[in-house]
Amino acid sequence: MSDILGLLKITVQRGIHLAVRDAISSDPYVVITIGQQKLKTRVVKRNCNPAWNEVLVFSITDPDVPINLAVFDKDTFTRDDQMGVVVIDIKPYIAALKMAKGLHHLPSSCTLKRIQSGRNNCLAEESCVVWENGKVTQDMRIKLQDVECGEILLQLDWTEVPGCKGLESEAMAGPWTPRPLNTKKHH
Repeated sequence: MSDILGLLKITVQRGIHLAVRDAISSDPYVVITIGQQKLKTRVVKRNCNPAWNEVLVFSITDPDVPINLAVFDKDTFTRDDQMGVVVIDIKPYIAALKMAKGLHHLPSSCTLKRIQSGRNNCLAEESCVVWENGKVTQDMRIKLQDVECGEILLQLDWTEVPGCKGLESEAMAGPWTPRPLNTKKHH
């Protein structure tokens, strides 16, 4: 537990206009991988606009480790078909979490950070990191890559865990952060 910074809850809400991989529909499910951790949603039968509303919880030791999301079509007799992939960047979310430390006086629904969609991320539209009832969350509408169509709606939610390092100790330091001097004497 001492290496864990906290828990990242990813709520996989729903899919929008996912690709058809069977005759007229698909049987989609989502797989999210962070380092050695791999979790998946249930399969939604015959639906290209599935609602999962499932919470997948990951322990985070390094926010620089990529979050890989893949959507698959469940097949019975053959290998499951891929329906798109994406790498999710949580660094803007982590930065907003750090900024929110000690700001418990904020009114609910206060936007802490806006992230514009663009070539450098997977967002289908602007995403906001919001302070809501004492929690910092980020709703994301992400575009799947390597597929003809499809988007996934997600929500990120961070939980500090007693006995864990927490974000204060996390070394996402920039060049402006002072480093301890090497005080060892060489003989």
